[in-house]
Amino acid sequence: MIDNLIYERKNGFSDIDEKKKERIFDFCEEYRLAITKAKTEREFCSMGIQLLEEAGFEVLDGKKALQPGDRVYYVNRGKGLCAFVVGTEPITSGVNIVGAHIDSPRLDLKPQPLYEDNGIAFLKTHYYGGIRKYQWYNIPLSLHGVVVKKDGTAIDISIGENDEDPIFCITDLLPHLASKYGTMKVSEAFDAEKLNVIVGNIVCSEAEKEKVKYGVLKLLNEKYGICEADFMSSELELVPAFAARDLGFDRSMISGYGHDDRVCAYTALRAITSTGKPSKTAVCLLVDKEEIGSMGNTGMQSRNFENVLAKVCSLCMGSYNELMLRECLSNSACLSADVGAAYDPNFPEVYERNNSPYLNEGLLLTKYTGARGKSGSSDASAEFVARIRNIFEENGILWQSGELGKTDIGGGGTIAQFVANLDVDTIDCGVALLGMHSPNEVAGKFDIYMAYKGYKAFMNS
Repeated sequence: MIDNLIYERKNGFSDIDEKKKERIFDFCEEYRLAITKAKTEREFCSMGIQLLEEAGFEVLDGKKALQPGDRVYYVNRGKGLCAFVVGTEPITSGVNIVGAHIDSPRLDLKPQPLYEDNGIAFLKTHYYGGIRKYQWYNIPLSLHGVVVKKDGTAIDISIGENDEDPIFCITDLLPHLASKYGTMKVSEAFDAEKLNVIVGNIVCSEAEKEKVKYGVLKLLNEKYGICEADFMSSELELVPAFAARDLGFDRSMISGYGHDDRVCAYTALRAITSTGKPSKTAVCLLVDKEEIGSMGNTGMQSRNFENVLAKVCSLCMGSYNELMLRECLSNSACLSADVGAAYDPNFPEVYERNNSPYLNEGLLLTKYTGARGKSGSSDASAEFVARIRNIFEENGILWQSGELGKTDIGGGGTIAQFVANLDVDTIDCGVALLGMHSPNEVAGKFDIYMAYKGYKAFMNS
């Protein structure tokens, strides 16, 4: 028999000892606590800064020069993060980037959200990213974000996470009255303009009209010093109020909100904090706005990463010209660290079995994303895929390949195409999920740990 002639899948837990299993579970417990605490891009960015500083990273701004082994980071408007460990090779030889996004599908408040209808106060929402709207009804929601007053004072908001906090919810119609909606298409039965969140019901006697709305505003003013106009200069998000939890009798999975894409962002952060002095400069790039096309100055389509990398090039080389940055990018490599869709036996009709990833079968390599004819995909070269395979196998990283559903059914986008557009070899590489984009996604613990190990091996390659 010829060894390794046939590619065989296997569950990662099938041949590990108790010691390794304990390491996996301990790492995943730290991750579980992290995503329970950091549910928005701003919160995750703040947590990331803390992790980096604990590992000896310093702020890039103010540095006069960078030497091999230096550890620095840059914050993009409180919603993006870029960390570097300077390598021993000249930076023009390229950098090894692990790039993930830290935004997740959610409900954002509209600029003028608060209104009253028949004695109930509501907040109007505008959903962010691809959601199935019905999944957001009748679940506990918490409110997170920042309100910036006209004088520039920023007020952090987090309501609904502590046991003593109130929560919020969107009510659905009872089955007794929903017969008409049961025969409608899901897209028609659940109207985005009905994703209105209940926030109050007590009448405030001192108001002349909209007495419940006035009472809510009065409470907000007393606690936070804000008024209704301040909603215009706020970023407030409604997210699930429950904690991430172990899933299954064997605790082999984690169920929670925001695995997409904080499971990759967290493991990338942990990988760079445990990177020593690599040959090529290691980069952990965490961006915003992926769920809505990577637009804006905190998204991957921004010039922000190029600007930061140009500064790092100049500090490493002692001088700067445009060619230096272009040479660095052209010689660089990137793992676009994003999640994939694990095969779900409850819905086999939308998956192609041979080219689907499976829970706890290793770190997922996705050669191309896009949709129908690979539209919107960077499609990694065979040479680059072989290089990544070799890194993983030399370092004992169990990996698998996969696509996002059947050809004419599935598809999606990541930051890969935008990194590749900078002339960087790029491939998607992340954790396969069940229930992606729902308020309660599922990730396998073995895959989470393989992501950490795989990203670390790549950064040190």
